[in-house]
Amino acid sequence: MARHNGTRGWYGKVVGAALGVTMLAVGASIWTAQADTSGGPAPKPAANSVKPVDVTIAHSSDRGARGVNITIDDGPDPTWTPQVLAVLKEYGVKATFCMVGTQAQAHPGLVKQVVAAGHRLCDHTVSHDTAMDKKPVSYQSQQILDAERMITEASGGVRPLYYRAPGGAFTPASRKLAASRGMRPLGWNVDTKDFERPGTDAIVATVERELPNGPTLLFHDAGGDRSQTVEALRRVLPELKQQGYSFGFPVR
Repeated sequence: MARHNGTRGWYGKVVGAALGVTMLAVGASIWTAQADTSGGPAPKPAANSVKPVDVTIAHSSDRGARGVNITIDDGPDPTWTPQVLAVLKEYGVKATFCMVGTQAQAHPGLVKQVVAAGHRLCDHTVSHDTAMDKKPVSYQSQQILDAERMITEASGGVRPLYYRAPGGAFTPASRKLAASRGMRPLGWNVDTKDFERPGTDAIVATVERELPNGPTLLFHDAGGDRSQTVEALRRVLPELKQQGYSFGFPVR
């Protein structure tokens, strides 16, 4: 799996914004019941609904052999996420949005829009450190768990169902931790290279050439000018539908 350059200016800002993030305990429940001020009995604390999932990295689609998973990384972004959402709505496609924690925290309204449109959330760490697999387990845990909290809070209580390591920097420990929190480790089969802005034609050609490798496609809605991504999706989605593909979510 290709790794984006962690020194890019945008990611440098994300890293800087993440320096003040504090550690979240591994087993902590994210939400607790609010006190009842109506005079009746106080509600019982909400049960922790987190159920562990498979630790292996998912690539398959829940729609079977002719299924395609659209995954969108690095947002949300106030310029590009709404445009991506509009294209997905136009073609009736649901996607999985792999969000950076600080981006979700900065744009909670967009996170809620993603959820309201029926898309799924994915934890893409706090600061998109593509070298996190070389860092201590405690650091990996902080990156995953703090992002989980940020995304859940920004969404209004909807938890991410997947965990995608930046640049594919998974480790056995990070996969085990994510799976224990109900987040299936998520890979990809087709790296569209849209992050490098190779041109809309090149992005579309990559999808057409590499789709036989597997159903999970990687796009981005942040980190720079994503106009080529928007236009590529506008071409790819109807084309795949015409070829008999259906759009689903990664297996859990």
